[in-house]
Amino acid sequence: MLVRNTYVNRPIPILVVVLAAGVSACAQRPAPPPQKVPVSVVHAERRDVPLTVAATGTVEPARTVSVTAQVGGLLQHVHFAEGDEVREGQVLFEIDSRPYEAALAQAHANLSRDLAQLANASREAERARTLAAGGLGTTEDAQAKQASEDALTATVRADSAALMSSRLNYEYATVRAPISGRTGSLLVKEGNLVSAGSPQPLVTINQIRPILVRFAIPARNLTELQRRGNEALRVIARQGGRDDAPTLEGVLSFFDNHVDSATGTVLLKARYANTDGQLWPGEFVDVTLVLGIQQGATVVPAQAVMSGQRGTYVFTIEGGLAKQQPVTVARTTDSLAVIGSGLEPGATVVIDGQLRLSQNAAVEIKSGLASDNGRSSLGASGALPADSAPARGRAKRGDP
Repeated sequence: MLVRNTYVNRPIPILVVVLAAGVSACAQRPAPPPQKVPVSVVHAERRDVPLTVAATGTVEPARTVSVTAQVGGLLQHVHFAEGDEVREGQVLFEIDSRPYEAALAQAHANLSRDLAQLANASREAERARTLAAGGLGTTEDAQAKQASEDALTATVRADSAALMSSRLNYEYATVRAPISGRTGSLLVKEGNLVSAGSPQPLVTINQIRPILVRFAIPARNLTELQRRGNEALRVIARQGGRDDAPTLEGVLSFFDNHVDSATGTVLLKARYANTDGQLWPGEFVDVTLVLGIQQGATVVPAQAVMSGQRGTYVFTIEGGLAKQQPVTVARTTDSLAVIGSGLEPGATVVIDGQLRLSQNAAVEIKSGLASDNGRSSLGASGALPADSAPARGRAKRGDP
């Protein structure tokens, strides 16, 4: 029994020695290097960018006219179809003109009769004045003949006014377009009786060439707007909700004479030629008012700017490591962020892969500078054209 116990206990110190050697070998093996984060980068640039104000606008016709009947009667003919383009002076409706034609003829007859009587009264008055001057007639008779002439003169004037009124009524029986534009729904059909001065129009015409866009900007931009009030400021419009919609260029034509105290904004209107009819009354459009050009602004793609609890920042690359750089963004213009402070032109800025980065993280440049032989690829990332629309926003994530 003593011999067996000794034999069994011998392997224990040998096993401890083997385990200790294995642990020592593991401790001497080097740790694997940290994995690099692939990123895309560009250089921050200094360039001239438009000074713009973005807003949402509403399209409205340059003029709107509700066509009403100025005389009553039976509506005999309609000379257009709903939605047609009409020209100023074009015949739209014909109201039964026979009663007005008869009234016009009667007015002509009354005027002719009274003109004949006036001519006779003038001759008699002249004769009476001659006889009175020669002592062959009385002064009273001459005065009476003169009074008859004056009364008929007034009657002729009244007849002339009645004739003019009858002629107008006759012309009003033919309703013409007061402006050029597009017609709306036909509210009164042929065969119906229409009344003069009825509140219900026959049709509404909207002038859409040119056309207006109404929008409002914050009152803080009023000073700059007033300073450039004598300039023809450009206003770029794009139909709302359509990124592929073409942009239309107009000119600022009006800004209101007061600030809306409820919203703190100023109402503006821009005029567009709209020759192809792309803008339609009542629709919403994205509007960009170009107030001028900011010289030498530091810009980066808007996607490079992150938002955290401490404000906005970007990731820059220094010596192959990512550095979190706080920045202030003055404004965004389309796909570019205009940096107010915190970043110098030429800095290498990460534009893709930021969500995987932390302070001093090792990076691997997969596109951007590497593909441009060390030159900036900011222009390829979407520089602002002069007629671009407002910015869409920026990415967000928490501080690392």
